[in-house]
This record gives sequence, structure tokens and C-alpha cells, in this order.
Amino acid sequence: MEPANPPPRHAWLRITLLLPYLALLWLPFYNDTEPSIAGFPLFYWYQFLWVPLTSLLIYIVYRWVR
Repeated sequence: MEPANPPPRHAWLRITLLLPYLALLWLPFYNDTEPSIAGFPLFYWYQFLWVPLTSLLIYIVYRWVR
């Protein structure tokens, strides 16, 4: 007899989606002005960097789980 709700196959992959959330939640890590890139302080470019990284991570998890 099979269990009613089998565990998800790749649950650990879905947990990796928390990485961007945690990286941006820890504000003291990137609340600084140096180093600056193209005139943008670390505080801004660090957040901008996570936009494509998060999209890439979502795509990878989607392709792997699907």
C-alpha cells in the first residue's frame, strides 16, 4: 500500500529558493558604500545583482523539478 502523500522528490531544491531571501535579509552584510561599481555603492549593486541571480535560480529549480 502506498502512502497517501509521498514526500516531494526534490524538496531540497525548493529549499534553495530561500537563498536569495536570506542573502538580502541579512542587511549588515551589505550595508556599506565600498566597494563601488560604476558609481553604485555596494548596498545598491548587491541588490541589483540578486535580480538576475534569483531569476537564474528559479529557472534551474523549475527545470530540475519539472
